[in-house]
Amino acid sequence: MTEETLILLGTGNATVTRCFNTCFAIRTEEAEYFLVDTGGGNGIMTQLERAQIPMEQIHEIFMSHEHTDHLLGLIWMIRMIATKMKKGQYEGNLNIYCHSDLKDVILTITKLTVQEKFFRLIGERIFLCPVEDGEEREILGYRVKFFDIRSTKAKQFGFTMKLKNGKRFTFLGDEPYQEHERAYAQDSDWLLHEAFCLYQDREIYKPYEKHHTTVREACENGESLGAKNLILYHTEDRNLRERRARYTAEGERYYHGNLLVPDDLEKIIL
Repeated sequence: MTEETLILLGTGNATVTRCFNTCFAIRTEEAEYFLVDTGGGNGIMTQLERAQIPMEQIHEIFMSHEHTDHLLGLIWMIRMIATKMKKGQYEGNLNIYCHSDLKDVILTITKLTVQEKFFRLIGERIFLCPVEDGEEREILGYRVKFFDIRSTKAKQFGFTMKLKNGKRFTFLGDEPYQEHERAYAQDSDWLLHEAFCLYQDREIYKPYEKHHTTVREACENGESLGAKNLILYHTEDRNLRERRARYTAEGERYYHGNLLVPDDLEKIIL
């Protein structure tokens, strides 16, 4: 792979058991990785291994919010990378971007669960980098703009970035799209949108009670925003074998661009 590539490490919601929690990595042309969220535990190490992503090539991580299915894998990443640092097996520093409230959560959990010799590396070689709503940072040569999705549950940020090939990539987090996000998401070449379940299955999975959307609403949003490619993730896992076909069949009624329903570990050239 020499092109910029999206690697879906996980595509499932918080309670899945047949796939991994939603998280992904963007592989640069220089074979560095921008990791976004980390799943709910040490399964992140399995997914990285299966995707052939060396931890030594992960120096930039973005954490969207504090929910367990996105956050707890980070504690394992910190522990494992800190171990490699101590052994001289990891060059450079690790930067973890998140909103300011989440920084305190990460510090608290890490201090309670990780050995002091590893925890001491935070501030020396592992850096927690708070970002504000609308703030832009340079990460791996990309200009990444972060935004508050205005969650009704836990404070959560998404981001938009321009790829080296000139295309725009936008991550909306794992909650329903809100109109204030149009300033960041309009006309994105690649738009990532959560889709908890099919609209026809809404009475089974109760997405609205959990503040999530169905495939129908995700695709209506993608159509309204003029997204060229729409990626659906953060789904239920009852029938993974049929998920792509069923979600695509419903989604194509409302969205007329390129609709993708990826499986775990799927790679998409951006």
